[in-house]
Amino acid sequence: MAYYNSLLCFCILYFTFNFNTIITQGIGHVPAVIVFGDSLVDVGNNNHLELSILKSNFPHNGIDYPNRKATGRYSNGKNAADFFSENLGLTKTAPPYLSIKSAPNKVKVLLEQGGINFASGGAGIFNETTKLFKQSISLNEQITYFRTVHGELMQQLGTVQAQTYLAQSVFLIAIGSNDILDKFQAVDSILGNEPAGDQFINSMIIILKSKLKTIYNLGARKFAVVGLGLIGCCPRLRSDNPTGECNERANHWSVKYNKAVKSLLQELKEELTDIHYSLINTYDIMVDFIQQPAHYGFTEIKSACCGGGKFRAQVPCLPIAVYCKNRRDHIFWDLYHPTEAAAKIIMNELFVGTEKYVYPANLKQLLEI
Repeated sequence: MAYYNSLLCFCILYFTFNFNTIITQGIGHVPAVIVFGDSLVDVGNNNHLELSILKSNFPHNGIDYPNRKATGRYSNGKNAADFFSENLGLTKTAPPYLSIKSAPNKVKVLLEQGGINFASGGAGIFNETTKLFKQSISLNEQITYFRTVHGELMQQLGTVQAQTYLAQSVFLIAIGSNDILDKFQAVDSILGNEPAGDQFINSMIIILKSKLKTIYNLGARKFAVVGLGLIGCCPRLRSDNPTGECNERANHWSVKYNKAVKSLLQELKEELTDIHYSLINTYDIMVDFIQQPAHYGFTEIKSACCGGGKFRAQVPCLPIAVYCKNRRDHIFWDLYHPTEAAAKIIMNELFVGTEKYVYPANLKQLLEI
């Protein structure tokens, strides 16, 4: 009997030591990154959706990723989720949830891999965004998956340690682009009509607020929210414009959404005083990319690196497509997504940028709270 008691004692002490070691990793003792969002931060979830055509696990994607591997990232190399984790001092990028969904111990993976990523290319705030043939995992479904992980975390760590783990983790949210793109590119688009467009944005914000509160109720306290970029200046929308210039209507709705998200986060902070957040002003960073490209090392601001047709944006980045030799000098990798170089700059600004680019505090400051 004494032997079993000693063994039990050893196991408890070992687990506690391991947990304490894990919970203090990273800068500011950040144990993990929990990611929700779309293709800007998807690290491979869509690879596991059998009916989806919204995948990027084929060349030329990943040409600059370690071992030139196409992982399901919509990038020539690393994406925003990778650089986010690196800036936090984590040694690994949080793995895609669907890659471990059937694992016998998801919590073990979560603790060892520095978090978990629920993001899905094509996902939106609205359930119906890009849902034809189950092409993506909506924000609502992503949160449902997180609820499952949350329950297992509570069971294995106990309530107090699980709450500590989640409160010290950072929740990265990058969502909204697809809702606007889907609606904007629809034949009967309402986004040419100001009142209808305002109502659409308001509906997005109402749902997003509800989802963020759900994530909060599941233990999140620190949020990093990615604002929308210059949607109208992506190669795909430029290619639809006879002049090749940005689509200013699309940019107009990006600005409207970003302002609404800023107000939403301020409201949440007033309601839930223990919430802390950083909001990255991706839009203005990309304005500077286009207006001062040389300052950031870019020479090509209009064309995608990989694709075909006008601005390499009328044919997706498929294995038959052509791609540029120097990816570092392009802002855009494909029709919609930034290159590894552009994503890195944006995430660096989130980490140490001034209030021009990140509000009300950058991520480094957030971690000191």
